[in-house]
Amino acid sequence: TRMSPQAGPACRVAQSLAQYCVGANYAWAMAEGLFLLRLLVATSGRRCLPAFLLLGWGVPVLFVVPWVVLRYLYENEGCWERNEKVAVWWVIRCPILVAVAVNFVVFVRIVRILVAKVRAHQVSHGDTRVRLARSTLTLIPLLGVHEVVFALAGEGEGGGGLRLAR
Repeated sequence: TRMSPQAGPACRVAQSLAQYCVGANYAWAMAEGLFLLRLLVATSGRRCLPAFLLLGWGVPVLFVVPWVVLRYLYENEGCWERNEKVAVWWVIRCPILVAVAVNFVVFVRIVRILVAKVRAHQVSHGDTRVRLARSTLTLIPLLGVHEVVFALAGEGEGGGGLRLAR
């Protein structure tokens, strides 16, 4: 369908804002994971709060603004909903994949710390495995660990099984 000339810029702004929100979602998941890891390793995470705020809200600007410029220069068609030039799309996708990878490493470190703490405080409670499993299962969606499985699914136009599962 053809879009009116007046609707084009508004639609592109909305698409840019949507990409910023997606980026902020991943950046905040990473900030939460790093904050939780900091709390488990150090005594306080309050001193780093401004850095975590900058990570969550500021880092997405670093890749969304270049994406907007590249879209405007090289792929300024429609509402920017299609990704014909893959290199332009990777400007958005690479930082998201980095956030997923960092969160996976943070998740593994947190689980190792939790296992060590549960083993150290193991008295006569038989529910330590249940508590550990509950903690781990809570961390999976919080840190977006499930994204590791689907990180590259959904790229391209194919309808593969992994993309359908996602």
